[in-house]
Amino acid sequence: MAGSIVVGYDGGDGAKAALDEALRLCKDVGAELVVVFGYGIALPERQSADYREALQDLGKKFIAEAEERATEAGVPVSSELVFEKAHQALADLAAKHQARLIVVGAHGESPIRGALLGSTAHKLLHLADRPVLVVPAR
Repeated sequence: MAGSIVVGYDGGDGAKAALDEALRLCKDVGAELVVVFGYGIALPERQSADYREALQDLGKKFIAEAEERATEAGVPVSSELVFEKAHQALADLAAKHQARLIVVGAHGESPIRGALLGSTAHKLLHLADRPVLVVPAR
């Protein structure tokens, strides 16, 4: 097997397009797919546990969805649910799994808005130590 490809998956249109592309690439090169859902948030302590649990449940749902798609496509898959901001989770897990590539979806926001608000893809392009493929939403 030719290593792994990491994909960020949050169930959105951009993530679905990224998953499709990651699955295609995994088939082409014989790589394992690693699905990542990072859900780190900064909240007041009294709210943190409830929100963290809700996000964790949502992440489990998204990961199961992506794993099912990979299994149907015949691509070996593993997953990671990480309490860390998405861009950091993706960069860290790509290093951990020695991934060839990180694939993320774009949400269709303007480059200026992404730079100002800090989209996951924009932050990842500056943080990652390996290639990042940003796939536009359909």
